[in-house]
Amino acid sequence: MQTRLLLVEDDPEIARVVRDMFVRDGYHVTWATTGLEGWEDFQEAHYDIALVDLMLPEMDGFTLCKNIRWNSDIPLIIISARKEDEDKIEGLDIGADDYVAKPFSLKELKARVESQLRRWNRYQGVPRHENKSSFNGGVTIYWDQNKVHVNEEETPLTVKEFDLLRVLAQNPERIFSKEELFEHVWRQVDQDGLHTVTVHIKSLRTKLKDPVKTPQYIQTIWGKGYQFIGELL
Repeated sequence: MQTRLLLVEDDPEIARVVRDMFVRDGYHVTWATTGLEGWEDFQEAHYDIALVDLMLPEMDGFTLCKNIRWNSDIPLIIISARKEDEDKIEGLDIGADDYVAKPFSLKELKARVESQLRRWNRYQGVPRHENKSSFNGGVTIYWDQNKVHVNEEETPLTVKEFDLLRVLAQNPERIFSKEELFEHVWRQVDQDGLHTVTVHIKSLRTKLKDPVKTPQYIQTIWGKGYQFIGELL
């Protein structure tokens, strides 16, 4: 099978050269020119590795990398003209596996991609999450079926409600702001979307039978956002 590579780069000259090199080497390359486009592409297909620029329109590379990492453990390589140590540290802190500064040689980039893929392939077959997770209080999430049972009865969730539950429950130690959840689930950057998140969280809590004052699953962290606190059985 072809290795699927997601390239998110708004400079057409750099992107075409990088894309053409990997296509010649037998990769299937998807090229996105904005952060939002890259996030949509990632959501719609399976990829083995992603190359992400930092200075992107619509959604910056840091945010895109965070969104990808919350959903997947695939290798992530940042390619950027920003050479400050702070940018490199932030990139690695949010889950990137490597940082390649522009200008770079194609041979070096190819070598780094192949190195990350070798490392990734060693651990493939070890799933990040089980197909099913059961929590105290009677909630069971079936990840591969996009279904939730409450007290052994299926509770229908909308697509957005399940996506919200997925990102929260699969990253239980993290507090997500409304802005982050809106960007991640709705794939948009819009301050007006914060009310949308509030409404969907309220609906999700109702369906999970999770009271706001004594939550078992979704806790409001005042002034910061939401955190999943469910206890696995």
